[in-house]
Amino acid sequence: MTTDSAERADQVGRLRDGGEQALADLFSEYRDRLKRMVRFRLDRRLFGRVDASDVLQEAYLDAVKRVHHYVENPSMPFFVWLRLITGQTLIDVHRHHLGAQMRGADQEVSMERGGVPHASSMCLAAQFVGHLTSPSQAAMRAETLARLQTALDDMDPMDREILALRHFEELGNNEAAEVLGLQKAAASNRYVRALRRLKEALAGVPGFTEAGGEGG
Repeated sequence: MTTDSAERADQVGRLRDGGEQALADLFSEYRDRLKRMVRFRLDRRLFGRVDASDVLQEAYLDAVKRVHHYVENPSMPFFVWLRLITGQTLIDVHRHHLGAQMRGADQEVSMERGGVPHASSMCLAAQFVGHLTSPSQAAMRAETLARLQTALDDMDPMDREILALRHFEELGNNEAAEVLGLQKAAASNRYVRALRRLKEALAGVPGFTEAGGEGG
């Protein structure tokens, strides 16, 4: 039995024997990781209107309703399942607050795989250059954003997602592969390829190489 399989079996046993208290304990263990996902994928138009903790509270209540289905058929790692529940909650929040505004092609909020609001090129670009804060770097910010967004727009959507999962949500390769329905080797290759393309697009931009490392 692999380490991942052993961990999944242990968590399923805890949930089966410990009921809602076990779910609360496990949710608490993953809370920081789930909050990172919510903050990263929350539509920028909702900043100041929607609190990540409120999204997590709604996600937890939904998990309480659904956890018995997971225990009966734990087809994915428990964290990936919790992330899926949280992502679906976030989609509902977007629909509630944005409604028809989500219909535009650039505001599409869900991918065929993953079941969570996807990371747009604009969002990823802003995250990557957020570290450019010195006066000389700030002067290059608009140009860098444009160059980076163009590079991201040219990528396959799955490559953008693997960057978001690995670099900003800080998922491991196995978790990212599970989320996207890829083989582990394919997920790793996509991440390395996508990061290489970004570095090539931003060659010569001071500070990017150091901040845009391979993220584990």
